[in-house]
Amino acid sequence: MHNHRFKMPPLEWIRAFEAAARCGSFTAAAAETGLTQSAISQRIGHLEKRLGVVLFYRRPRSIELTVEGEAWLPHVRTAFGNLRDSSEALFGSGRGQLTFSASQSIIDLWLISRLGRLGNIAKGQLTIQSIVLGTHEAPLDDVIRIRYGAGDWPHDHKLQLFDEQIAPLASPELLNNGGHWTGWPRIACSGPRPGWNSWVSQFGIQTTPVAHLRFDTFLSALGAARAGMGVLLGSLPLCAEDLRAGRLVRLDARVLEHHESYWAIAGPDAIARTQWDELVDVLT
Repeated sequence: MHNHRFKMPPLEWIRAFEAAARCGSFTAAAAETGLTQSAISQRIGHLEKRLGVVLFYRRPRSIELTVEGEAWLPHVRTAFGNLRDSSEALFGSGRGQLTFSASQSIIDLWLISRLGRLGNIAKGQLTIQSIVLGTHEAPLDDVIRIRYGAGDWPHDHKLQLFDEQIAPLASPELLNNGGHWTGWPRIACSGPRPGWNSWVSQFGIQTTPVAHLRFDTFLSALGAARAGMGVLLGSLPLCAEDLRAGRLVRLDARVLEHHESYWAIAGPDAIARTQWDELVDVLT
């Protein structure tokens, strides 16, 4: 009986396949790997011949995975991920620099108090970048990003910082106004977090007064609430320190829950897996 043992293809052929599938073209894969487009094409051709299947449909200006290519790709990615993680665990000392990108609100209300422990994870330089207003892109690069959403990013590492819970908050001084808080001045904040319309719809309170102050960042709106300028629908996790310190008081026991929240997301170039495990403990 003949023993037809499977002969493993060279790793560089498989690397070319993974890069082309991820980048969506042989040209982009060549630019990423430092090879020529013809070299990528040649290696994938050798791989297909060795495996005895076609992995890509070649279009005039694009490529598309075949059924066999789609079936094999997750296993290739898992194998590369395991190889990377084991190499880092055995031989790597972690990234000597970590870069975070977040809104100024998250930086001030969530990261600042954790900078000491984050610096210990970085074992070197820690860089904090504030995002431009309205910017929500999250490319797979060497940056750890904190973004608001439902967690449906394609990144290797994803961590929800907290479950979003929203309630009306105000400074203690505002309590001296008398009457019910639903008649006090309101502060609004633009952005993805639910606002006064959502609270009115959920709990049936009066729609007036209309918010007399509107901010484009939660941090600015929070500052106005601290100054006694109105009632803010605040994120309870982000306002926890203000509530503990008595700078704000909660006006209603009801909570508006939301399916989106803040997530820390990162690709393998941004942080080593061992460091990510430490990061999870710090951020939550």
